[in-house]
Amino acid sequence: MAQLKVQQKRGLVGIKANQRETLRSLGLKRIGDVVVKEDRPEIRGMINTVRHLVTFEEVE
Repeated sequence: MAQLKVQQKRGLVGIKANQRETLRSLGLKRIGDVVVKEDRPEIRGMINTVRHLVTFEEVE
């Protein structure tokens, strides 16, 4: 199954609580953190919620 590499690009200052919790659920805590997650609809939805704070790409 495909995987997604997600990297946090912006900080947590001034963002909404649900976005902060979404980043924490993804496993991101600070700028520059990178996690690799399975490409599932739930993960895509989380990324969509915080798309202005992260970058992501598919990895094999």
